Amino acid sequence: MVDIDDSGAAPWYRGQTDGDDSLFRGRHRAEADRTYRTLTYEVTGRVARITFDRPHRGNAITADTPIELAAAVERADLDPHVHVILLSGRGKGFCGGYDLSIFAEGSGADDGADSPEGTVVDPIVQARNHDPSAVWDPMIDYAMMSRFNRGFASLLHANKPTVAKLHGFAIAGGTDIALFADQIICADDIKIGYPPTRVWGVPAAGMWAHRLGDQRAKRLLLTGDCISGRQAAEWGLAVESVPADELDDRTEELVARIARMPVNQLMMVKLALNSALHSQGVANSGMISTVFDGISRHTREGYAFQNRAADNGFREAVRERDEPYGDWKRAALDTDT
Repeated sequence: MVDIDDSGAAPWYRGQTDGDDSLFRGRHRAEADRTYRTLTYEVTGRVARITFDRPHRGNAITADTPIELAAAVERADLDPHVHVILLSGRGKGFCGGYDLSIFAEGSGADDGADSPEGTVVDPIVQARNHDPSAVWDPMIDYAMMSRFNRGFASLLHANKPTVAKLHGFAIAGGTDIALFADQIICADDIKIGYPPTRVWGVPAAGMWAHRLGDQRAKRLLLTGDCISGRQAAEWGLAVESVPADELDDRTEELVARIARMPVNQLMMVKLALNSALHSQGVANSGMISTVFDGISRHTREGYAFQNRAADNGFREAVRERDEPYGDWKRAALDTDT
């Protein structure tokens, strides 16, 4: 006979901390007193909620983002109360990518990000390394960008399942983050893509072919075109797409269904399925793509784009890049849209 607990649930629906036979019995929950520059963190029930929190900048990626994302994911991964990790963005969209104006326009500013002076993530050092009139050190570039990738890849390498909720836009570097999540759920009208492949960029995370397959990944990256959330779901990039006003409710339904399962079952299933991705060479794809991303910014065409941005502003350079494709739209922010 199945032993039903006081709540009426079978024992396998209990949390890791519930019951007299729990390994965590008598242990108090650690409450980390930490604030973040780029995101917020909270746990409700069995769901850890990580939310990008720079809406005034389209949640643009700074040097803080990969460090804080990895720290928040690790925090959730270690918490026995958490069964699933949900990533989303505040404001009009999920993430508009990197704030490339610090390189393209040569300003060297990074909006207050914690970029230690004299290291490879020092924005002044990186701006100098992107000077078209100077010598480029590809490994200084790689050291910075691979660090971003490692932070974003925490979503894939976490033991617990991760879900990305996308609305508004997930563009360029924003897709580098989202494609590392185990599940993507999005609004029908979201804009997803990597326009910088037209000039001055290659997706450093290298996840497109692993998520979409060869032909469809090439269809997007050989043109820089974007797709809607509805098409992302049709192509298998997203597990589901719904009207924007239904996204919150549908996401809560999904994470609630995942969170109902025991943590150990979730971990075993994720690790088993991730083994197939590792066999496909996701680490190698990221390394090669990161190197080519650096090279793409130091070609004749890449320098022409950068010089144009320095002379006329990043938005104007993006307009000239995208208008021939008929999909240019004036952005509110100087991110890598």
